[in-house]
Amino acid sequence: MSLNHGRDLTAMPGPSMIPDRVLRAMHRAAPDIYGEPLIGMTATVMSDLKRLAGTAGAVAVYIGNGHAVWEASVANLFTPGERVLVLSTGRFGLSWAETARRMGIAVEVMDFGFRAAADPARLEARLRADREGAPLKAVLTVQTDTASGVRNDVAALRAAIDAAGHPALFAVDCIASLGCEPFEMDALGVDVMLGACQKGLMTPPGVAFTFHGARAEAARIPCQSPYWDWGPRTAPEEYYQQFCGTAPTHHLFGLREALDMLLEEEGLGNAWRRHGVFARAIWAAVETWGGALELNIADPRQRSHAVTTIRTAPGLATRVRAWCAESAGLTLGVGLCGPDQDRDSLFRIGHMGHLNPPTMLGALATIEAALEALGAPRGAGALEAAAGVVARAGDSLPKSPDAG
Repeated sequence: MSLNHGRDLTAMPGPSMIPDRVLRAMHRAAPDIYGEPLIGMTATVMSDLKRLAGTAGAVAVYIGNGHAVWEASVANLFTPGERVLVLSTGRFGLSWAETARRMGIAVEVMDFGFRAAADPARLEARLRADREGAPLKAVLTVQTDTASGVRNDVAALRAAIDAAGHPALFAVDCIASLGCEPFEMDALGVDVMLGACQKGLMTPPGVAFTFHGARAEAARIPCQSPYWDWGPRTAPEEYYQQFCGTAPTHHLFGLREALDMLLEEEGLGNAWRRHGVFARAIWAAVETWGGALELNIADPRQRSHAVTTIRTAPGLATRVRAWCAESAGLTLGVGLCGPDQDRDSLFRIGHMGHLNPPTMLGALATIEAALEALGAPRGAGALEAAAGVVARAGDSLPKSPDAG
């Protein structure tokens, strides 16, 4: 018998759960794409996206996904043969590297493996050695890699570049972390940042962004693609140029609602703190389970606040995911890995965007039920450990008048 007859729960690292009010905002007839109110609303979306990124720089919005803005960043910054250094801490840095390589860029990968963050000391040493010929034009990395669940220390990596005295641009993929992890582009000295709408921004997949500051603007090349070109998108003479054609109208309506929820109602700082609480609750549960389960990233300082990757006994991850989906309506993230990892022994919990204690604790309780049904060895008290993290986080909140 399946108990999966209520509302399904998505706990994969994107697309994340979409709030009903975002869906309602998108559920409307097509608007006039040549006049108000769409043009005025779009201006507020662009402004608030820059608030979200913490930048006074430029934002370009693309109808596409994360792969689209990988390509857009390369098309605007690098000519074939120029050299870039990519810091890999899972899978998605490597994917960005492959995009650049296929576009003719000379890519060097510094691989830190699947279970640790990028090491600033190694980066500094490599840049200090970059003294012959044309220097590396940029360092590319991710803030959160959704395959490994790692969180890179962007401030420390920026400090390493500065300590080496290297002129490289610094570009960071925040697709998985935007709205979930503390990040302020200008304060961190990041020259280019990438984002997308389907994770922390709680909007259906289909829109992605690049943000760039003054150093990146000065380093821009003549873009050979009219579609990827930052120029018209960031300084349009006509409204349509922001999108190289028809605007993604309904995504803009959804983004407007999501940005209101995130920036005006909750507050970005509170959203960052909320994601931190839920991340710690999930870590507490997994550490208490132990047995056949283990957190992929051992150091808590290097763990993402948006996604947690869990290692299991051989094959157990796939069985847990199948039981949760078929018997309970809970979707967990598949294992994404390289050739030296076992996909069937990894699963991921996405804890990003539209998430509260009932959804997060409910997902953990369902995983507990799956482990019980499958006879997986584990420790007791995981749900109590997770609930304790949530309870302690609420100690400073005002109590209800009838709380006693």
